[in-house]
Amino acid sequence: MEQTNIQLPAQKIYKDRAIWAGTFLGGPLVAGYLMAENFKVFNEPDKAKKAWIYAIIATVVIFGGIFLIPDIDKVPRQFIPLVYTAIAYYLVIHYQGPNIEKHINGGGQTYNWWRALGIGLIGTVITIAPILGIAYFTDTVTNTETVKTYGVMNNKVGFDKKNIPEREVDQIANSFTTTGFFDHAIAKYVYVKKNNSNYEISISCGKSVESNPQAIAVFVQLRNDMQKLFPNNKIIFNIVVDHLDNVVKRIE
Repeated sequence: MEQTNIQLPAQKIYKDRAIWAGTFLGGPLVAGYLMAENFKVFNEPDKAKKAWIYAIIATVVIFGGIFLIPDIDKVPRQFIPLVYTAIAYYLVIHYQGPNIEKHINGGGQTYNWWRALGIGLIGTVITIAPILGIAYFTDTVTNTETVKTYGVMNNKVGFDKKNIPEREVDQIANSFTTTGFFDHAIAKYVYVKKNNSNYEISISCGKSVESNPQAIAVFVQLRNDMQKLFPNNKIIFNIVVDHLDNVVKRIE
């Protein structure tokens, strides 16, 4: 009987679901790497290079968008990984599906899931580390806000050093002491912003201030007293609750 020698594929490839798992864990760069490795086995070097190029572009677009898209923090954390993983999985099925099936049916071996997951973890480190570095650098460069404390109660005044000089903040804090707002009973927090020659002062209050006309009247009188101390600057009070953007009353 004549014996037929069947030559099996010598190199291993990544199955479509292994690429899916690695991509979800490590991002588009991992998808590009795993697909490129498959393309090499399939003797398609040009497609391997393109996989890398597209993966790098996708990584820049996706993670760059994190810093540019407004309210990105409101998007569920799993949404973006699910989207790029679904796209990568579709591309694998479309461009490599037949070759993967042919390789496996021909007796070729595949890498186990643990290898793909390990590469995914490495991809996470490679991708996240620069992003964290950029975020730290950006925060270091742009974060010019500071808080100073005044008096025995450590009343706090927040301000942006690029918006208003510290000496003017000190003058405003001293005027709060002169008018009795910065007292020895309760620690206060205000935020000062300069708009041309105007001083906009946000004063943090409890929620009950919204339905308390007497409290508002006190702030009106306080603003009038402050205005006398700054005849060349208009004083504006923003009464805020919980955060600076939640202005419940503007007094000017």
